[in-house]
Amino acid sequence: MATTQCPVPAGASVVGEMSGAAASGVAVPPRVVVFGPNPLLTVTLEREGEGERAREQVHLHAGGQGVWVARMVAELGAEPVLCGFSGGETGEVLEPLLRRLGGRLRLVRTESPSGCYVTDRRSGERRLLTFAPSVPPSRHELDELFSLTCAEAIACGWLVVANPLPGELLPVEVYGDLVADARANGARTLVDLSSPRLDSALRGEPDLVKLNDWQLAEFVRGPVSEPGQLLAAARRLRDAGARAVLVTRGEQPGLLLDGEKVLGLTPPRLEHGFREGCGDAMLGALAATWARGETLPDAVRVGAAAGAANFLRHGLGSASREVVERLVGSVGLEALTAAARGPAPAGSPPAPPS
Repeated sequence: MATTQCPVPAGASVVGEMSGAAASGVAVPPRVVVFGPNPLLTVTLEREGEGERAREQVHLHAGGQGVWVARMVAELGAEPVLCGFSGGETGEVLEPLLRRLGGRLRLVRTESPSGCYVTDRRSGERRLLTFAPSVPPSRHELDELFSLTCAEAIACGWLVVANPLPGELLPVEVYGDLVADARANGARTLVDLSSPRLDSALRGEPDLVKLNDWQLAEFVRGPVSEPGQLLAAARRLRDAGARAVLVTRGEQPGLLLDGEKVLGLTPPRLEHGFREGCGDAMLGALAATWARGETLPDAVRVGAAAGAANFLRHGLGSASREVVERLVGSVGLEALTAAARGPAPAGSPPAPPS
């Protein structure tokens, strides 16, 4: 891989990684920019085997929502461009791990260290031992990441916006400004954010808001457990600026609101697995498939299959393309009947036909 250094303003430096295909002039797949501001160094303790043959192992990986999204973008045939911060000793360990994702890195080096967490999985369950989060970036560092992400999104035509960690790390207006600037220049934008960052992003009218039911309940500040409540809440998101809304509910049926089309999403039925990272795997696979020219409903099917494939693995935001493609046929996505939508909440206007 060739490393390119870009001129930056005082107070910030940037690491840029170009894929071998791009550097050699070979035709490249569609690129999807992922705004994942806080890649994390993850340390996992595991025990393999039993009794006297048991062995203690320590695994180091790159993690965080943006990383897991980018990993599945690459697995499903697009090229991720990960935009985020990196700094300190943890950043020095983290950057080589990030290069394994494939695609390109656009990292702004910070004075403060990148975040890190340590989990113990020796019992078979994940137990968090310690978490050292990132601290807020300086104004120069944030300006550099924002401008880099905007430029890359405009050049590539696709942008996925993920949460920071901790959630309050960046000013909320960053999300609305980023989505608005990207869309104003023709980029498709997909967001997976929690309020109040979601509320800010809606000002930019993102092409797709993907969220789970508890994030949706937080946005509407009310219950969404009944079908009528779920649909009404999704319509509130659309009316607030979302072009399309995808709501997931774990193993329960979800919902895709695409304009006035109301589609019920039924994931594969799996009982034993790991929920962490499923939503991020779903979003990465969805973005890659949509960017490759498939329709939004077809991309949602692939995304749901990727989420299910992640559920079957220990690794977060990970799945093989082969398994995803085998599971697509087990995903249901059909127009909801009036009965399936459930009664509208009291005071709601009549639902238009789909």
